[in-house]
Formats: sequence, structure tokens, C-alpha cells
Amino acid sequence: MDAAYVGDIYAEHLTEADLQLLAEAAGHQGGAAELRRDPAIIPDLLDHPRVFTVLFGRSGSASRDLTAISPFLLFAAAVHRAAAELAVRGAVPYPRVPAADVRQMSGFLESPSRRLFLAELLSSFVRVTGGRYWVRTEEGERLRELTELDLPRLAEILDAVPETDRPGVLRRLGDVALFLAGVLPGYAIRHVFGGVDATALWFTVRGAAEPWAGEPAGTAAEEPAVEMLEYLGSHWYRRAWELAPVRSARLAVLPEVAEGFRPARRVLNYVAGRYLFAASGR
Repeated sequence: MDAAYVGDIYAEHLTEADLQLLAEAAGHQGGAAELRRDPAIIPDLLDHPRVFTVLFGRSGSASRDLTAISPFLLFAAAVHRAAAELAVRGAVPYPRVPAADVRQMSGFLESPSRRLFLAELLSSFVRVTGGRYWVRTEEGERLRELTELDLPRLAEILDAVPETDRPGVLRRLGDVALFLAGVLPGYAIRHVFGGVDATALWFTVRGAAEPWAGEPAGTAAEEPAVEMLEYLGSHWYRRAWELAPVRSARLAVLPEVAEGFRPARRVLNYVAGRYLFAASGR
């Protein structure tokens, strides 16, 4: 996606209050109305250091009443700040990341479409959705409860939905895997792999070109579980792209994220630990 197209998508997410704050913080004349007319400049304004300072404060904690500001603007500002910091660091102090990983993380964030992708991903989990679905069992059909952070049950519905809906489910499986591995790895260990039968996850990767080479998840150790999420999430994004009936410009980022799932996950680790949890007081 080019800068103009990315700017249009940012503008879809941002409210009038968001745009006004963005214009004022970055010193852009014309305010929200001007940004609506020329959204291509929005990504550049998000790079302005004053925007992050206004939203998060110099220490990384919220500096003002942000009740009128959308979560998307906060996440976009955090992602853009991470891109600026990682571009000038040989190694970062928190979390401690090897220089080689920093270069990969910075490389991932060089793309405007990938920065937008991460901001949209974080925003999509402000409210976790759920519902009910029917599943076939040995005892017949059963109605089950579902929240989208429950990966095994989300994976189960792949066989229950029409083929036309599978790319969307696969995309969301990838999103959940990346969000859990990047923002809530502890939750993933306890609730996804901690004593839970994750067989449904394995059925989704039948026929994968590169079989899982690591140890089965489900132990108390964090790394095997996170590595499994990287493997599964990469596969789900790639399959969502392959099965998509229409490969739009907006979907074209999926194979890039599939290829760069690990640096994407490390970027989210960085954003969550350095900005988001600091702002929430965690």
C-alpha cells in the first residue's frame, strides 16, 4: 500500500477529536478539516515526537484526559514511536532485546502498511467478542460458548463455517495468535496451552509446507508456547491470503506479516511493555 492509501485508512479510524489533537500536537496548520482533505500526511504527523508526548507523557504514562481520544490513535502513536526508537538503537533497555532482533524489528516497522497493521490489530482487541457455535461431537451436535481469545475453540469453527468464510476465520486466528504472543504471553501459557487440549490447533495446519519442528506446547515454559504461536500464526495468515477470494491491496500485508511474524511479535512485546502497560500502571 502506498502512503496515500495508508493515510486514507488511518483517516477511517480517527475521530474528529483525534485529528484535531494530531494536528495541534504536530504543529500542522488547518486542523482536522485539513487532515480529512489530505489524509496522506497523517502517517508523517504520527511520527512527530510531540504527538507521543502529548498522549503518553515523557515518561510513557498518560499526560492528560484522553477520554475523547480513540484507542486507535493511542495505539498508532505507540507503534510509530516504537519505529522511531528502534531505528536508532543498537539494543533496547526494555525489554532487553539482542541487537540482531532490534534490526529485524526496525525493518518490520519500515513499512507504513505494517505499522498500520499493528495499530489496527491492537485496536481490534479493545473489546473481545464472543458468541455461541455448534460443533459435531461423538455424541452429536453441541452448542459451545466462544470468546475469540480461546484459540482451540476458535480453530474448531473452521470446519463448521462455509468455505467462503474460512479466510476470515484464519485471519482472525492469526490475529489472536499474534496478540497473545506479543501482548499477553502469560495468558497464552495459562489459558491456551496450560492443560488444555490444543488438538484443534494442529488440525488447522494439515498440509503445511513446513511442519512444526519444536517441542509440543503445554509445558510451564514460556518460549515453547510462544514459538508455537509464531508457527501457527504465520501459517494462518499465509492460508488466509492464499484462500482469499479477492486479494485486495489491504490484504496484501498478510503474507508480509506471515513471513515476519517473529519480529512483529517482538515489536508488540516492546510496545506493550514500554508504553501500554506503563500507561495503565501495570
